[in-house]
Amino acid sequence: MADSFFIPQANGQWLATENTIGPWSAEHQHAGPPAALLGRALESVLPDGFRFARVTCEILRPVVVGQLLIEAELSKQGRAVCYARASLRDSQQRVLMQATGLAIRETQFEYGELTLPVERDLPLPDAAQAFEFSFFRTPVGYHTAMELRLADGEPGAGPTAMWMRMKIPLVPDEQPSPLQRVLCAADSGNGVSMVLDKSKFNFMNPDLCVYLHRYPQGAWVCLDAATTPDVSGIGLAESQLRDESGPIGRGLQSLFIAQYG
Repeated sequence: MADSFFIPQANGQWLATENTIGPWSAEHQHAGPPAALLGRALESVLPDGFRFARVTCEILRPVVVGQLLIEAELSKQGRAVCYARASLRDSQQRVLMQATGLAIRETQFEYGELTLPVERDLPLPDAAQAFEFSFFRTPVGYHTAMELRLADGEPGAGPTAMWMRMKIPLVPDEQPSPLQRVLCAADSGNGVSMVLDKSKFNFMNPDLCVYLHRYPQGAWVCLDAATTPDVSGIGLAESQLRDESGPIGRGLQSLFIAQYG
């Protein structure tokens, strides 16, 4: 088994390893690793002093487990806010995923006492139950490259809180950044909190939108997730994102729901 999600190739290309394999097909990736790779590309063009407050990834086609090309650019820079965009292409130059990032210049303030949202108590990773996804079709994939700890709920039966961390780096010889760790985990909110019978319904997310008021500290990211399907065939998966000190932001996924047969 490879010891990273992606391996660098010539001319700025990347080779996806078996660690990226998702639950739907052995030929296609879970969207978490390529979202993190897009996040890495966005970070590479970010000016000093700015931090991403929002990253939106759009999944335009299934992302192949194969050769990929990443491109990124800073699309607009202001004094307080800037925007970056990145794209992920296959060997035929088809755009598979694209990402936009909104970054805000960091400053330091003393706010005094504030009335903040009340957060619920969840066990920390060391006190949570080890867990493995059971619905992947291959023995090796994203599910074996991530470590999971169940903090609350029952996956597949409604709202669930799950701690997640990467067992391996995104790319060789490089520690994943806090943003990369969040993006690699956040696309699992739909799977963590699914409520529909996966033998009867297909419920895939064509996007992932992550808002962060701060970056996580440490390797663990918690998805306190819930899915709401509508009878129209459209759904929403929402995750409160946390680290061991508390909330860090939100992850949102729109869902396309289809019935088998």
